[in-house]
Formats: sequence, structure tokens, C-alpha cells
Amino acid sequence: MLDSVLLALFLPCLGMSAIFTVYMCLLWYATTRHSADRLPVKPVSEKGLSSSDLEKLPKIPGKELVMGSECAVCLDEIENEQPARLVPGCNHGFHVECADTWLSKNPLCPVCRAKLDPQLFTPQSHC
Repeated sequence: MLDSVLLALFLPCLGMSAIFTVYMCLLWYATTRHSADRLPVKPVSEKGLSSSDLEKLPKIPGKELVMGSECAVCLDEIENEQPARLVPGCNHGFHVECADTWLSKNPLCPVCRAKLDPQLFTPQSHC
């Protein structure tokens, strides 16, 4: 009787241990097999704009913003009297300090992620 009780307790434990071992082996296999094919979690970002490029970006008063008056960097409203930095191409506006901080590290618009090409905001000579 005692043997059958011990056997009844031992077999489920043995079965669960076998399932756990198979699960761990499959998990290990899945994580190590494709590690060379994976993309990096965070791609290396490009260098942002230089201070001379930042100065070439247009500055307008907050009341002239067309695409909204909320700064996507600090999430605060851009007041009518505050100077705002306008991103050429997409026309998104930000506080000057917020835009300069962001764009000096990332050459992308914080709202639409459009890449800022320095040729967009340099004066073109027309023939």
C-alpha cells in the first residue's frame, strides 16, 4: 500500500520534471540558434546636426505655428511670444531649446521621424 502511494506521488513529479527539462532545452535552442540573424535592439544612431546647421533652421514666433502649438520634446505648450524652431520639410515646431537639444543628438524630427537633410535648410542659388 505504501509503495503504491509513493509511486502515485513520484510519477507525476517525474513527468513534470521531464516536461520542464524538454521546455528548457527548447527555450535554449530557440534563443541560441537565431542569435546571429537578429537585428540589434537599438540601432546605432547617427550623429545629430551641428550648431551651425541648427542656426540655419528657421525660428518663428509661437503664434505663427501651423502644425500645433505643443512641443513634442517637452510636451509643454509653445506660448505665442516664445520663439519656436521650425523643422523644414514637415513644418513641425518646437521650443528652440528643446529642438536644439534633440536635433544635436538625432537628425530626425521628433514627431514624424523625417530625416533632416542639411540641404533642406541651406539657401539654394538659382541660375
